[in-house]
Amino acid sequence: MSNDDHADELLELLGQERVRQILAATSSDPKSAKELGEECDVALSTIYRRVETMIESDLLVERTRIESDGSHHSVYEANVDHLDVDIDDGTIDVSVHIREDAAQRFSRIWSDIRES
Repeated sequence: MSNDDHADELLELLGQERVRQILAATSSDPKSAKELGEECDVALSTIYRRVETMIESDLLVERTRIESDGSHHSVYEANVDHLDVDIDDGTIDVSVHIREDAAQRFSRIWSDIRES
């Protein structure tokens, strides 16, 4: 996918109200599809469609929540630290800056050190 296609896809995705609602809802705590449906006041089928697209675009990550009774289910968490939209010399570029926890940051830094 070209850079222009990726920018177009992200801007189109972010233009959807439900996508923005899901991002906002998952920015502080991971949420299940049921919790997202209740918070955004939409059907679960809509939540699942949006979540799938958002995962493919790296806007969300899926994790497993284990309950105290041993049951488990998927929860979704915003994967975006921030977005940059740059307009320069006749092009539009959208950059997604992914959140990193301490372990991910250490792994990335260690990998960079080993490659140099």
